[in-house]
Amino acid sequence: MAKVKLGELAAKLEAELAGELEAGELEVGGLGSLAQAGPEDVSFLHQAAHREAAAKSRAAALIVPRQLRELALSFGRPLLVVGHSQLAVAKALAVFHPPHQGPRGVHPTAILPPGTTLGSGISIGPYVVVGEGCILGDGVQIEAHAVIGRFCRLGDEVRLHAGVVLYDGVELGDRVEIHSGSVIGSDGFGYASVRGVHHKIPQVGRVVLEDDVEVGACTTIDRAALDETRIGAGTKIDNQVQVGHNVTTGKGCILCGQVGIAGSARIGDHVVMAGGAGMSGHIELGDRVQVAAASVVLQSVEADQKVAGVPAGSIQDWRRQVTALPRLSELLRRVRKLEKALAGREPREEAEGES
Repeated sequence: MAKVKLGELAAKLEAELAGELEAGELEVGGLGSLAQAGPEDVSFLHQAAHREAAAKSRAAALIVPRQLRELALSFGRPLLVVGHSQLAVAKALAVFHPPHQGPRGVHPTAILPPGTTLGSGISIGPYVVVGEGCILGDGVQIEAHAVIGRFCRLGDEVRLHAGVVLYDGVELGDRVEIHSGSVIGSDGFGYASVRGVHHKIPQVGRVVLEDDVEVGACTTIDRAALDETRIGAGTKIDNQVQVGHNVTTGKGCILCGQVGIAGSARIGDHVVMAGGAGMSGHIELGDRVQVAAASVVLQSVEADQKVAGVPAGSIQDWRRQVTALPRLSELLRRVRKLEKALAGREPREEAEGES
């Protein structure tokens, strides 16, 4: 791992270099946690709650947000002061661990039909198979054993990790990244059931992933029955997510691990679905909706709402219900006790009335 001067790193992070006057010439070679960073590493402090760990850390310098600048100066080491410390950490990791670039060109074991359109600076790995009529943009990287169906279009700087499968007609925008084992464009789950027999409805649409979409490992995104399944620009999809046919998402969505979205659902911009959440088909989530982990959305949700539970409803109501649940058995015992007491009183009251 190559070393870099702290002043150069500050420039890459758009950070203010604070603390020791000569710190800019200090060379650092990596980034680590407060506990694990060594004397040649940079570490980071996101929250004041971790001040003791930061003071004890052996790190040569710290990345800190502006609001912690004065606190961190007391640690007596150089600081990289930034507006958003998590973003700065991401940029620093890219400096110390740049993405691996495969060898340029086409591996001799790859299979490409005549007429395939190849951009400049591509890298196609061993045993890759590309179908007819495909267009691959500049800087595309396709790793070993990936399969690309017929008439697919890949934008610039697309990266397909080993074993990715694109079915026919898939379109990927610029800088799309898809991790190993994912399948894009498989048939949507559509059948006409007649007298107990399920007749397959051909799925003849396509899948479009817009610019800067990232798809985790072992995720499946189904092709549309007729039109298209579309994932909006900048959306990030975790591992083992299922996106059904005809689904559309807006821009900048987050779909966490094991999310399941049924066919023809509509998702707005910047929606977050936490791990294990599900959504039934033919309903809509408005912009900026947040769905809590393991929740199941069965009806449309308006913009800017936070929902939780099964079926999902207002997260405030869900929290009250969850808080009350441990007391439910005691409440039932008290109700039964009151019912018995009332049942025991009624005959005596009637007798007193007769006398």
